[in-house]
Amino acid sequence: MKLYHGSNVSIDTIDLKRGRRGKDFGQGFYLSADAMQARMMAERTVDREESGSPILTTYEFDEAILTSVSDLKVKVFEGYTEEWAEFIMMNRNNKSREQVHDYDIVYGPIADDKVGLQISRYQLQYIPMTELIRQLTFVRPTFQFFFGTERAIKLLHKI
Repeated sequence: MKLYHGSNVSIDTIDLKRGRRGKDFGQGFYLSADAMQARMMAERTVDREESGSPILTTYEFDEAILTSVSDLKVKVFEGYTEEWAEFIMMNRNNKSREQVHDYDIVYGPIADDKVGLQISRYQLQYIPMTELIRQLTFVRPTFQFFFGTERAIKLLHKI
């Protein structure tokens, strides 16, 4: 399958250390099977960084790896669930350079951008878990791939 990474720069070599902390599934390399979603992320990066232009880098990935038996640790979230929301909160609240999980690859829904506010509202007990999940759900559900280790990155082949 083809996966797309949206950025404001061309990606020649994936450097996991360049990933931002506090993201949905932790600090790593994020991709989408949806080129339009990746393009939107590239445009947001250009706006946030105030430099460059939207660039999509395309990779080939064998999706059978997500369900095959191997030594890779893979976590798949099929949808917006309580387990998914707790995983998002755990990663979004992590400000250290150390991962709070040991998965090589994580696949699951993208949390809506208002995630920080909603997590705070939940932690302060202003809203229940069901409302947190509803608030974090994208209007058009889109899934993302997280590659968090060098051995996972080796499974991506730039096209």
